[in-house]
Amino acid sequence: MIVREVDWADPVGEALRIAQRAELTIRYGTPDSEPGPAPTADSITVFFVAFGDDDTPLACGGLRRLDDTEGEIKRMYVAPEARGTGVSTAILSTLERYARRLGWHRLVLETGDAQPDAIRFYEREGYTLIPNFGYYADSALSLCFAKALD
Repeated sequence: MIVREVDWADPVGEALRIAQRAELTIRYGTPDSEPGPAPTADSITVFFVAFGDDDTPLACGGLRRLDDTEGEIKRMYVAPEARGTGVSTAILSTLERYARRLGWHRLVLETGDAQPDAIRFYEREGYTLIPNFGYYADSALSLCFAKALD
């Protein structure tokens, strides 16, 4: 597997994000379960896609800058057929390394209460539950996590 930085508009990354939205629509029963504004090319600092040995796109994830010391993980997604292969850890590790290079000291993220697999993954990777922040502060479905990068 290889993880590559891609442009937000790259069709491979876009296809993974569409697949993520379709899965979340089923889990939450609505096509728009995101409490805040959707990420855009202007708001995403960097976006990565993991590819298999045959160049099949397996997973994606991006970072959005919140301030000079903190960023938010956005659109982290692993295709169902690639789950359990370690690709999620590869994407997350890449995001964390990139954030450190930017001088960020902490990453935060939001996931939903209907995503127990994501919750377990982030907790296993050292993320801890924090009070909901920003657009997610009043969302009953949201769970927010953070990890210090120092």
